[in-house]
Amino acid sequence: MKLGLVALIVALLGGSAFADDPMPKEDVATDEPGTPGENGPDGPVTAPTQAPPAARVPQITKRTMINRGQWVKDDGVSKLDKTEDRVEGGKHWRIKTAAGAVHVWTPDGYDRATAGTVVYVHGYWTNVDNAWKEYQLARQFKMSRQNAMFIVPEAPGSNEDNVKWAALTDLRKAVARANLKMPDGPIVVMGHSGAFRTVMQWVDHKLVDQIILLDAMYGGEKAFDEFIKSGKRADEHKMIVVGAAVARSSVGFSQQYKFAVAREKFPETLGGFSKAERRAKLLYVRSQYDHMAIVTSRKVIPLLLRVTRLKPV
Repeated sequence: MKLGLVALIVALLGGSAFADDPMPKEDVATDEPGTPGENGPDGPVTAPTQAPPAARVPQITKRTMINRGQWVKDDGVSKLDKTEDRVEGGKHWRIKTAAGAVHVWTPDGYDRATAGTVVYVHGYWTNVDNAWKEYQLARQFKMSRQNAMFIVPEAPGSNEDNVKWAALTDLRKAVARANLKMPDGPIVVMGHSGAFRTVMQWVDHKLVDQIILLDAMYGGEKAFDEFIKSGKRADEHKMIVVGAAVARSSVGFSQQYKFAVAREKFPETLGGFSKAERRAKLLYVRSQYDHMAIVTSRKVIPLLLRVTRLKPV
């Protein structure tokens, strides 16, 4: 199958041997809650539904990987306050930390004994509270039907912001100090756009099983190479790279690896992925959805969470 932004033709392997039913009709979006910014890849400055002036849209470059000033870091000692409610039929907590709010959600039917963890990191031009609400993350997690604890921490909202959680260990400790016990299963890290600045610093965490980059290959190639190929635990890892606004760099990264599998467009159901795609150590998908629709359409996040080693609820 030909990938439109490159000269290389990637041969895709056969049809799917997996049967699957489509997402429930009531969970399929008929419109998108957010509209991406006209003048930059990361969409709105003031809110996910407003396009920013061109002058306020910084370009993400390799310099962005260098923090300005010191990292904001939790003290690692004090008990953390949280609020609790029910959202989308599951339990939801909002934890207050020195590095910003952390949202935690578990689905109805959650079983910690067999569960994994999903850490979702938002991109630029929003904060964790807005991303949680505007992207309807609890609903998308529910649609994935995965038995997992879903954690959504604060992250940089622009080039000028520091990485909030430079170490995944610190985030895990913060959740524990809010009296929430994390499961022992696989950890899947999913990041959108500018989230690469945070995710690239977690590649050496021994418990991370899979990284999913949602149009986020703005930099960090060396770190992600360590995760998927050159690092000491790389043989155990899987990765999914989605390209839209940064499709050229995303597919360029993927083409370095003989074990990479590529496809055009997301299927409607899990069964639309071939065996090779589902089992791939590195899967590249060129998205038919634009940069913001990847996280707002409810067509991508739930589906990709099912192409992991997590178990269904």
